Amino acid sequence: MIWVFIASTLRGATPLLLAALGGVTSERSGVVNIALEGIMLMGAWAAVYFSVLSGSAWIGTLGAIVVGTIIAALHAIASIRFKANQVVSGTAINLLAAGFTEYAYNAWRDITWDKAIPMPELGFGSYKLTIFVLFAAILVVVVWFALYKTPWGLRLRAAGEHPLALDTVGVKVEPMRYQGVLLSGVFAGLAGAALSIGMLSRFTLGMSSGKGFIALAAMIFGRWDPIGSVFACLLFGAADALSTLLQIWQVPIPSFFVLMAPYVLTMLALAGLVGRSTAPKALGTPYTKGGK
Repeated sequence: MIWVFIASTLRGATPLLLAALGGVTSERSGVVNIALEGIMLMGAWAAVYFSVLSGSAWIGTLGAIVVGTIIAALHAIASIRFKANQVVSGTAINLLAAGFTEYAYNAWRDITWDKAIPMPELGFGSYKLTIFVLFAAILVVVVWFALYKTPWGLRLRAAGEHPLALDTVGVKVEPMRYQGVLLSGVFAGLAGAALSIGMLSRFTLGMSSGKGFIALAAMIFGRWDPIGSVFACLLFGAADALSTLLQIWQVPIPSFFVLMAPYVLTMLALAGLVGRSTAPKALGTPYTKGGK
């Protein structure tokens, strides 16, 4: 039973963690990205669509990454090039994703949305986990190393903290921000694939169900840090797994009480009651040459 709980926690936390990594790269560069919800949904759709067409879950996953990157590029162009309100841009993308996936789901009847090609699993016997769990673990280390141990990571963080200082030393701010947002598309698209062909082997309308927003909350709770996001996502995943087990065991405790816990902790963190959760200083602020 313990293994069932651990496995359920890891399965539930994996899409959240992948999307949270996207939030880290985008918001560390200074761009608010509430479009993670829509990118996840588009990634989930693309993974099923391309896996069914090609007969390969790997091609489906690649399709999810490409589509996620394209959608993130729309947000980057609106937010960075045209300096649109980043929250409004993200909201528009979420609405676009919901509308497009509903249209595609109803219009393309030749696609068997409930029979996606699943990704390979890791483990032995009945104790198996989707390979996306391994991807998430590797990417956490890669993102952490890139952010804190490379010149590129220093520049990306500077774009979100002190863009004028970065500009002063001759590094252009806008390209760094583009890179951060495009990477968020890669990770959120992969998160969508982990949700559809990794967990359920199908696509259903609105299947992201707010998970992109939960990933953002986990990222904030983890203080915009890859390692911190791991623990926050595991907390959300554990709450989801526990609520499911309580229903199976028919324990007379409303499951929503368990699901509330991570959100309460997140609100406490945002209120400064559980440590300090400080956003990058230039987050959400468009930048122009010379800081004007």
